[in-house]
Amino acid sequence: MAVTESVTGGTSGGVRAAHEGILRRQSARESAARTYARALPIVPVRARGLTIEGADGRRYLDCLSGAGTLALGHNHPVVLEAIRKVLDSGAPLSVLDLATPVKDAFITELFRTLPPGLADRARVQFCGPAGTDAVEAAFKLVRAATGRTGILAFTGAYHGMTSGALAASGGACDVRVARLPYPQDYRCPFGVGGPRGAELAARWTESVLDDPKSGVPLPAGMILEPVQGEGGVIPAPDDWLRRMRQITADRSVPLIADEIQTGVGRTGAFWAVEHSGVTPDVMVLSKAIGGSLPLAVVVYREDLDVWQPGAHAGTFRGNQLAMAAGAATLAHVRENGLAERAALLGSRLLTQLRALEREFPCVGDVRGRGLMIGVELVDPDGEDPVGTDPLSVAPVGAAPVAADLMGEGGPGGLGPGPAEAPERTVAGLESARTPRPAAPELAAAVQRECLRRGLIVEIGGRHSSVVRLLPPLTISDEQAAAVLDRLTDAVAAVARGATAQVIPPRSQR
Repeated sequence: MAVTESVTGGTSGGVRAAHEGILRRQSARESAARTYARALPIVPVRARGLTIEGADGRRYLDCLSGAGTLALGHNHPVVLEAIRKVLDSGAPLSVLDLATPVKDAFITELFRTLPPGLADRARVQFCGPAGTDAVEAAFKLVRAATGRTGILAFTGAYHGMTSGALAASGGACDVRVARLPYPQDYRCPFGVGGPRGAELAARWTESVLDDPKSGVPLPAGMILEPVQGEGGVIPAPDDWLRRMRQITADRSVPLIADEIQTGVGRTGAFWAVEHSGVTPDVMVLSKAIGGSLPLAVVVYREDLDVWQPGAHAGTFRGNQLAMAAGAATLAHVRENGLAERAALLGSRLLTQLRALEREFPCVGDVRGRGLMIGVELVDPDGEDPVGTDPLSVAPVGAAPVAADLMGEGGPGGLGPGPAEAPERTVAGLESARTPRPAAPELAAAVQRECLRRGLIVEIGGRHSSVVRLLPPLTISDEQAAAVLDRLTDAVAAVARGATAQVIPPRSQR
């Protein structure tokens, strides 16, 4: 109550002192590993929908949304009502893996939303409360089902912070993970971009799996994000995702879709794999499925359910409040067409934000899907050494080179022959937009300028140079306009400071 009293009844000086005191104590007592608290020195005390109020009395528009956890924003009435109903009923709050009416209702609603082809033959495993727990469970599942050990993952991926999940994200650990190129336009690993870059990435994957000397044995599974979030808001091309589904199906490799951040309407479909019509073998889910409370599950084809009793467990897999809040969230998103709303509003925001690319040279790329949007900040005077020569880049964990893939001898054959491939590559396959070096200091500056204007955004991407927007699906048109105005104003302020002495805005050239 001390914080609440200081906010409502103290003087402005007292409120400010309380705010600063909490931040000082956090700095003195909490781990050096904290992240958001460093970039966002605020002390939230109240929140509703898109709006957060800090202990200093300032209000913010929250486009972080708990890193995508708050599909309905803060304290949505349907979520609060679901939680109160469980509390008032006297039901147990934690029940391990016992059956309860609350769990039954959650599973029923979850299965109602699953992609066609999975719901009618699915099993669900409740894990520990975080998404990384679901990833670890999925890895354990496919290893048991296939008798194999390795995992295929993709450059730029983020799947969590525990050992196997960290390995799939590119970190060091003992789990054997082979990383493959993830297609993207702006920083294509082959310097090509577009459908051609995605085709090269797909053929690289085929070659790694089919070449007996690639050094990559047939894996237990492949894990991918339909839109890479922490990797810089990079949507997977639909055709490429369908190719990954075909490649894995043809080789009996379970496909694991990480929908932890993309799920529950975020990208403009209830599940992001639905954009491409793909049905994965396994889905790992967390964040929004708990309605703002900790919950994580693995959903998978029933024929993969080879586990013995006790093969995977977890003390906090029976969180009844999270299941109730999650069921209410899933139902509200489904019944109110919020995924479709995210598609329309997200498309409009992307179109408007792309004006920043034309206006400010420090904005290299604007991309996203639905209400999962990224703005990449770059050094307008620099020249990026990566991505300009398709023959110079070799993703980790793969054996072939791009020249092999473009010649007749490569899988599928894209070019006239190995001898002619380099000339054709330079002459005809160079990306239309040459990427500039990432500018993490400019992205951090934009984040600070946004906060000064009452807008909370996240930073991500390979080089921490992408300003990310993850607003709740309930954001109104008026709020979206305010977000756009504040972000544009912040970018303009940073661009003026970063480029005034070296290069004018494009509109002035």
